[in-house]
Amino acid sequence: MIVPEIRIRAALRADEPVLAELDRTAWSPLHAVLPAPEGGEPFYDERHLPEDYLVAELPDAGVVGFVRLVRAVPIPSNAHVRQIQGLVVGEAARGKGVARALVRAAMDRARRQGATRITLRVLGHNTPARALYEAEGFAVEGVLPGEFLLAGEYVDDVCMGRSLS
Repeated sequence: MIVPEIRIRAALRADEPVLAELDRTAWSPLHAVLPAPEGGEPFYDERHLPEDYLVAELPDAGVVGFVRLVRAVPIPSNAHVRQIQGLVVGEAARGKGVARALVRAAMDRARRQGATRITLRVLGHNTPARALYEAEGFAVEGVLPGEFLLAGEYVDDVCMGRSLS
């Protein structure tokens, strides 16, 4: 079921506690290469700034998801590329079009920033995320076989990208 009332907005410094909690509760070995956050750590830091995030809100639910969009490589010759480095949707909001709305908003923001290309990395076993990205026009551009050892199993790192023009 798609919820048309999804509101996407820029993250605020005041969103930090809810984003940290969402990140902690949505953690899954399906998409995470780091151990589960324990709670109490700051969500924002010198590498993760509020202006890098868009958040999704639903009526009567508040913030239910976020996407992080940054420059892929901070050098002038790569200034035309943006990268999605995190997409999280809370369990109760899944299946309602929130992730799709966040991906589309990230692409729109990247275009407004002057980007002509957008990339991301996704774990090979994360079939739902890969299907979403493919449906939004992303293509597999490379695979790093067995890049991560997660729960005793080697997992591929899949590099995806698309043009924004």
